[in-house]
Order: sequence, then C-alpha cells, then structure tokens
Amino acid sequence: MANEPPSATRVTLDGEEISLTRLDKVLYPSGFTKGQLIDYYRRIAAVMLPHVKNRPVTMRRFPRGAGGPSFYERNAPANAPNWVRRVTIPTQDGRSDTYCMVNDEATLVWLANLLAIEYHVPLWRVPRRGAIPARPDHMMFDLDPGEGATILECCEVACLIRTALQDRGLEGVPKTSGKKGLHVYVPLADRPSWDRAHDRVHSIAIELERAHPDRIVSNMRKSLRRGKVLVDWSQNNSSKSSVAVYSMRAGPVPSVSTPVTWEEVARCAKRGDPELLRFSPEQVLSRVRRRGDLFAGV
Repeated sequence: MANEPPSATRVTLDGEEISLTRLDKVLYPSGFTKGQLIDYYRRIAAVMLPHVKNRPVTMRRFPRGAGGPSFYERNAPANAPNWVRRVTIPTQDGRSDTYCMVNDEATLVWLANLLAIEYHVPLWRVPRRGAIPARPDHMMFDLDPGEGATILECCEVACLIRTALQDRGLEGVPKTSGKKGLHVYVPLADRPSWDRAHDRVHSIAIELERAHPDRIVSNMRKSLRRGKVLVDWSQNNSSKSSVAVYSMRAGPVPSVSTPVTWEEVARCAKRGDPELLRFSPEQVLSRVRRRGDLFAGV
C-alpha cells in the first residue's frame, strides 16, 4: 500500500486488504490499546453486524484516545476505499450527506483503525427501493438519569415502561447505553410513520410522568431533571441516531453498549448495584459465547 507506515500490519478481511497502524497506541487510562479495540470489533462482528447493516453510521472518532477531544463524522472519509458501502441522504437544509454503512467486518475494522471508537445508527435501514429515509423498524426509549440519579433509577423506570408496553401488546428489549443510561427498543412489525412512532413513545413518556412525577420527566429542560430520569422520546426521528448495540464507548474505562435481560434490569434495581449493568469488552464477548445475542429479537 502506498505511503503506509513501516510499522503497519496488513490483514485481509472479506477479500479486502487493510493496513492497520499504531496498534500499541494506548486509548484508555487502563492501558487498553488500539490493537485491543480492533480485536474486540473483529471478535464481536458476527453479532454486531446484523444490527448495523444497511444503516447509515455516524462515527465518533477520538484521535488522541478515549479521554481526549473527539468529533462526530457523518460523511464518509475522503480516503474511504471503494468497497466501503455508502448512502447519500438529503438534509433538511437542501444539502446531502454521504454516510458509510458498516455492512461487513472489513469496514468495521477499517473504521476502528481510524479511531472510530463509537458507532451511532438510526432506527431505519436503507431500503433496496423507496424513499430515504425509510420508515422506522424500531422505536426506542432513551433513559437518561439527571443529576443525583443513576442507572439504578433508570432500571426502575425501564420496568415501568415494560409494563406500559405489555399493556399495549408490545415487548421491549433493554440494553445499556455503555455509560450511565439505559435504552429500551421496541421492534415495529407494522412499520408506522415517523409521526406515529414518535407519538407512541411520547404518549407513554407523558403517561408515566403523570403517574410518577417524583421519578420521571419527559420535558427536555435540564433544570427539571435533577434526581429524576428523563424518558427521551425525541430519538424517534429519522434524522437522529443512537449508539449501536455492541458499540464501545469512550470514557475512563473501556465499556460497551450491552443487551441485557429484564431479569438483570430488575436485579440491578433491587440490589442497588450499578456495577451489575456495566460491562467491559471481554465481559461482553464472554456473554455472547455463553448466551448468544440477547438483542437477536430486535
């Protein structure tokens, strides 16, 4: 490969040759390196790819490591190989953005080599035919604890959401955000309009806020969130994206947005131990080996 560093390591994935550089670069204070980041994404690819395939991806890149400055990148990098799938999406101001789609292990590894630690995707897939953006195939509740609240309160609210969904004949699937929050995803077999999906989530958020005003808030104003959990319904929008399942997250220690069971959510709330829903890359790989893909139903 032209102009590649002398220390580069070449790998072949999906029939494509990729040059990996500076694998010993430390990304997290714990000593977790770029090589370990790439190794994680290679090993998790089999279960992660079905969830991100054909979804335009917004990358969060950390050139100086997970504790340094970062930037979100929507447009495909100028040096992206021609085998990286792309999709052009019109923007509200009349322009367009050309996104990457992480459809194979080669693309996932190539982007990780650019220090894309996090991957964020929308609630819709690019269709073979038809309008872009397409209709949603999921709706989601983004549970964000305000100051003074933690993932423990998110677990309690998630259980309330589960009951509200079951009352409507729906079933939610939980995952951690990989940081302090929790997400509940709901598959949408009927592929409703965006307005209808948005309104479904918003109405449940308001219903729960009225029933539990001391614990839940649906208004986005930060001044109202102290000690409560924001049930963020605004993510149900074709232009929004959320961290993908199995994506790593930046922070003091390596963590992963991890699918969990409702039993684990209830146990975390009952025992009052946030560590029960915090997972490292190795723990996630071990969970997948033992339990398979807990997000497969989504």
